[in-house]
Amino acid sequence: MHYINEKVAPKREERLGSCIEFGGTAGELKKQFVGGCLRNNSRGFCQGSICQLLPGTAILNSIPESVVIVHGSLGCGGAGHNQNASIRWRQSLAGSDNPKGTLWLTTNLNKMDVVSGGEGKLEEAVLEADRRYRPASIIVVSTCVPGIIGDDIDAVAARIQPRVNAVILPVHCEGFNTKIMATAYDAIYHAIGRNLLDVPPEEKRVIVDELEEAAEKIRKSRLVNLFNVSSMTPFDENELVRILKAIGLEVNIYPCFAHPEDMWKATEAALSISTCPTHDDYILSHLQEKYHIPYILKHMPIGINNTNQWLRDIAKFFALEDNAEKVIAAENAGLEEALAPIRKNLRGKKAMLSAGEIRTFATAVWLQELGMEIVAVRPYHYDEFGEVELDKLAAVSPDLKVNVATVHPYETVNLIERHRPDLYLGHSSDNIWAAKLGIPILPIYGGANTYVGYVGAFDIARRINRVLKNISFNRHLRNNVRQPYYQSWYGEDPFKYIQAGGMDR
Repeated sequence: MHYINEKVAPKREERLGSCIEFGGTAGELKKQFVGGCLRNNSRGFCQGSICQLLPGTAILNSIPESVVIVHGSLGCGGAGHNQNASIRWRQSLAGSDNPKGTLWLTTNLNKMDVVSGGEGKLEEAVLEADRRYRPASIIVVSTCVPGIIGDDIDAVAARIQPRVNAVILPVHCEGFNTKIMATAYDAIYHAIGRNLLDVPPEEKRVIVDELEEAAEKIRKSRLVNLFNVSSMTPFDENELVRILKAIGLEVNIYPCFAHPEDMWKATEAALSISTCPTHDDYILSHLQEKYHIPYILKHMPIGINNTNQWLRDIAKFFALEDNAEKVIAAENAGLEEALAPIRKNLRGKKAMLSAGEIRTFATAVWLQELGMEIVAVRPYHYDEFGEVELDKLAAVSPDLKVNVATVHPYETVNLIERHRPDLYLGHSSDNIWAAKLGIPILPIYGGANTYVGYVGAFDIARRINRVLKNISFNRHLRNNVRQPYYQSWYGEDPFKYIQAGGMDR
């Protein structure tokens, strides 16, 4: 039985045994995870992390014609400001002459609300959002405070749903509830699965025209759900749609920037396709269980070989192998010719990477294939979905250092000084530390760039090649920026504060 019938999706520590505390080699990580030894790991000292509310609002704020109500203190909605520019940019690319950016409200809970409860404020906020904006959906996001004092956002939603036109989606993103920020993906898909996948009454029609019915069956037989992630750019989506259409498929994209009134169309597809196994397994399992839609959940299409395998798996399901091989042959031939001079420049260069689990591993695999040496990787968490890519990395570098950590910059800087990579790829929160230490950096996702598919494979290689041609800025930065850590820390074991099963290493 899937968890969708419960009010709240389980946290990933319980559902998948995910961990965020590890330091060692790739081989040790795999062995300890399989043996269940990582479940009780902890840190004796922590410095920075990411609440599940951040990736949660990154997705929720992207859903068109929706109002996000952050039920909690005022500061919990702050991430909405950070996401505003990217939302407006996407709307502009879609042809909007008046992009609106994010639309979020807060219940602004205070000390008195902690004592008396915040359900009244939430009810007022939902009614006001519906009256003022007339959205298609109102997304109520529960944060730490209402989770602690016991506000029942599901009961409030059920009570006032008949009074509003918008569909109300309760989303449980209480930060204290989990250390694994990726639990936010499950929380969002839990709300979508419970509230937006039912077919609207006007669509439950009987097709009487035989030609129309035949055409509809053919369309659905080649229709796939492509699940995007908030870290994908529109150019990433365009690239994946391009190669899927090249083998003869039709594509619907969910959930980022998908209209809430169209979410139900995901139940019509012949196949669901993941672009990131960490991101998608929860909803894909639900679609298979309730709507009998099979899915593919294995590779992230970053780099040539991963994209080839991703496309082959999809083509095999539809018996379109010949189409896929033609596309693969043409794309690979063009890429190998274009990459030849770049490979010469990158061969032997050392790289270190940090981001979400699958993106970190898949990008590292691609850099290995380009001839670079991967000295360390820092996935934000680790679970069973990382095994496929980790095995590829370990096959080339069995002693590869792996630091499973959600930020914790003191471990980052120690590893950077220890290995002195030629390049660091990560989030802005990680890249800043590498830059201060004199290491050239490259964002591991985002901006007006392509990271996935065949275009993405070339774009990553091209941009790395360009960055490494001139490293003087970072060298001068290191010499003119005061570091916040004592020099003695760089000689310590970077993992000294990670405690295995409650014991010091």
